[in-house]
Formats: sequence, structure tokens, C-alpha cells
Amino acid sequence: MTQVDRGAGEAPSDAELILQVRSGDREAFGTLYTRHAAAARALARQYVKPGDAEDVVADAFSKLYEMLRRGAGPDSGFRTYLYTVVRHRAYDVSRGASRMRPAEDAEIEAALGRVASSEDPALQGFERSVVSRAYFGLPERWREVLWYCLVDDLKPAQVAPVLGLTPNGVSALLYRAKDALRDGYLQQHLTHAPSDTCRAVNPHLGGYVRDSLSRREKARIEGHLSTCGTCSALVLELADVAHGMKCVVAPLVLGAAGLALVGSAIPVGASLATAVKAASAGGFTGTSAGGVGSAAGGTGMGVGAS
Repeated sequence: MTQVDRGAGEAPSDAELILQVRSGDREAFGTLYTRHAAAARALARQYVKPGDAEDVVADAFSKLYEMLRRGAGPDSGFRTYLYTVVRHRAYDVSRGASRMRPAEDAEIEAALGRVASSEDPALQGFERSVVSRAYFGLPERWREVLWYCLVDDLKPAQVAPVLGLTPNGVSALLYRAKDALRDGYLQQHLTHAPSDTCRAVNPHLGGYVRDSLSRREKARIEGHLSTCGTCSALVLELADVAHGMKCVVAPLVLGAAGLALVGSAIPVGASLATAVKAASAGGFTGTSAGGVGSAAGGTGMGVGAS
């Protein structure tokens, strides 16, 4: 894994920041806030009134801070975890729940990467799709790079600081993650293949998409695809991983209302200096153990406003 050779003043990765927060470093959480608050606000505004969005984001970050300090929450993949907490809290607010209603860790874990049937019944089938099963079966680091590059449409240079990699390292990781996701598609499809013919064809579909089969083998596969809609759909998914990410995985994380954000390229990677400066201005000068300090105006978070 290609790690960044960081110079003085360069920010650590999200995973490193999470470790620092668990060790009691409030400034590290300020950096996470600076990186991801704009994305959180954008999602919250899809679910609740603008006046409530700031409260939702403040609640979500406060909850995550408490979880990290207790050793719970994500080890990496901070943004997608944050999206889940924001969506969970925004849904409560939209139903008129009390702003101070505490979300239990178990509730958030259960909602992570899934849409509750009571929230978005139309998306229930996505949870059982080949794409979603393959994606959620990947290691977190691969899921991260797929999300940032294929859903948020960020460039490797933008993702590099967040993952603690060089831009070339991000590109290499993305390549491996896409291949792993395709392999996951094939494995899931093999498990649920409707016929013996589908099961016989399945191991060769990856080679078909990469155009690495012999002419004879390619003709055999195309003959099967001409009569099998299930395998034809899988080939389309294998050929366009980004489509599967945006059309199946993104709704599970963002919910139906949040799909307006897909491909919006909300930036990440603010500098540590920016976060520290904002924090020293009053954002994370906490008031109680385990809590996040209140900013002027009472929204609970004062770092990195955008």
C-alpha cells in the first residue's frame, strides 16, 4: 500500500484522525469536521428544512464524536458512516422527533449502508441486489475508494489525503477495488444463478467484459447472453461499475432523497492548519466529557463552516 510521505503541515488520513480522536485529540475531530461537514449539510438539506439541517449535522457530528471516544463507530470510511448518521437523524427530525432524542449505537450500526423499509420502501429490493451484496462484502478501504471516485466523482489527487495515499496509490487501489467488486458480482451471481448453463458461463463473464476470451469462447458466451436476461444484466454491471455504484449502492447509503447529490463532487481534504485555526476560534473547546463544544449560535459545531 502506497502511503503518503507527508511533509510538515500535511493532514493525516481519515483513519489516522479517527485513531487520534480515540486518543483524546479534539483537533483531529476538527479536521474530520472540516473535511466532511459540507457533504453532511448537503445531504441533510435533502431531507429537512434548511433551518433544521444545521441542527441535524451538529447532532450527527456530536454523536460520532461520542462514539469514537468510546471506541465505537468507524475505523475508516468516515464519510459514508457520517451520511448514515445524518440520514438517520434527519429522518427522525422529519417525523417530528425531539431534537435531543439520542440515537443508540445499535440503531446506527443497523442502518449503516441500508435503507429501513419504513423510510424508503421502494429501495428495499436494492439491499438484495448482486451489486449491493458484492459492495458490502468488500473491505472498508476498497469501499471508500469506490465511493469517493465513482459516486462523489472525485479525482485521485482529491482523495489521496483522505486515504493517506499518493494519487497514484489511489488509482492503483481503485483498479484493485473495481476488480474485486466485479469478482464479488460474479460470486454473488454464481450463488444465485438460475440454471446450470448460467453457472457454467459465470466464471468466464469477467474475461468477456475484459475482452480476453478466445473467439470460440466469446461466441459461446454471446450465445448464452442472447437468451439470458439475468446474465446480460450482470455483464452490463461488470462493464460499468460506476453505474452500479450510483444506481444501487448510493441509494442505500444516501436514501432516495439524497440521490440528488450523486456525482456532485463535494470536495474533501481541507488542510490541518485550516481545521486547527477554526477550532481555536471556538469550534472544539468542549464543555463536558465526551461532548462536542458548542459554537456561538447554538448549533453545536463551529469548525469549517461552508
